[in-house]
Amino acid sequence: MTTATPERAPVTAGDGAADFAALYRAHVGRVYALCLRMTGDAAAATELTQDVFVRAWERLATFRGESAVGTWLHRLAVNVVLERLRADRRRLARVEPAGDWLDDCAAPSPRDAVLERVDLDAALPRLAPGARLVFVLHDVEGYAHDEIARLTGLAPGTVRTQLHRARKHLSKLLRD
Repeated sequence: MTTATPERAPVTAGDGAADFAALYRAHVGRVYALCLRMTGDAAAATELTQDVFVRAWERLATFRGESAVGTWLHRLAVNVVLERLRADRRRLARVEPAGDWLDDCAAPSPRDAVLERVDLDAALPRLAPGARLVFVLHDVEGYAHDEIARLTGLAPGTVRTQLHRARKHLSKLLRD
């Protein structure tokens, strides 16, 4: 008799709370890492990770078992992060920025790239948010340009441009 792994276990079988706790322990690290890569902000990643698991608990009954639980959680996490980024963008659009505030937030200053050795995880937060999001979805998570465009509401050409800029900026950061 084989025991089900947390990845393929029937999540709703048996003690629901205990099953969900095991699911959480098995996947929280990967969900957090994805949220962190997409946002570049540890506090936001922690909050989004909690949101993902709250949403997973609420939607557990909709999990059909056609894919691995990890795949379902990954997709759920991407959607939660994208929803938050869209909401933040809408909130910022309602606020009229004063002065050169947007210029300061658009991209890190070259003076900030002083570190002798920068690894990818340290360099990702230094990218502009749009470029970071596209880079993570394409180069790290493996989404296609058209799929990223659909998920983010950007034009496919904009996705390609953001990806090019992200790679160029990361290359510079990793060389310095």
